[in-house]
Amino acid sequence: MDAIVAILTRRSTRRFDNKIPDKEMIQKVVNAGRYAPSGANSQTSHFIVITNKEVLKEIAELVQEEFAKMEISEDMYVSLKGSINASKKGDYVFHYNAPVLIVIANKKGYGNAIADSSCALENMMIAANAFDLGSCWINQLHWLDDNERIRTFLEGYGLKKDETITGGLALGVSENGLPNRKPLDRKGNVVTWVE
Repeated sequence: MDAIVAILTRRSTRRFDNKIPDKEMIQKVVNAGRYAPSGANSQTSHFIVITNKEVLKEIAELVQEEFAKMEISEDMYVSLKGSINASKKGDYVFHYNAPVLIVIANKKGYGNAIADSSCALENMMIAANAFDLGSCWINQLHWLDDNERIRTFLEGYGLKKDETITGGLALGVSENGLPNRKPLDRKGNVVTWVE
């Protein structure tokens, strides 16, 4: 698939088949993230790839429990409010039951941690689309980065104490076989030309 086509047709997938993609395909997606630009070529992003069904189930339950404890405030991001509300109802799976969850972390206190990880996530989403896989950016673990239960759980699977959780990616085969590639109209993201 042409790079521009892969970018313009990339859409978020929130309904996944339960089949885990081939490990080689997952490695290709992760490698696209590893080749993303980073400040001063620091290459400090850390990718934790979770495909174990029991671990995915456990982390989903843990995230739901921790969000359910939170109170909603007026200044919260709308998506965070939605995550908390769904968790309080007891029907929330933050990674949309994707068979693969890629957690991204970076060094605490590193000024480019979010930017570097964002570039990696975007590369992986574009690569996933090019490989006919669905993907969706996941922020919930970043929002829970200071949560002791979440950190302890992820430290058991490779997160380092000096790392901050910067994001995540749900990955897998779309429930419909191929990802939805119908482009969305652009109503925002204003462009100003200075000529």
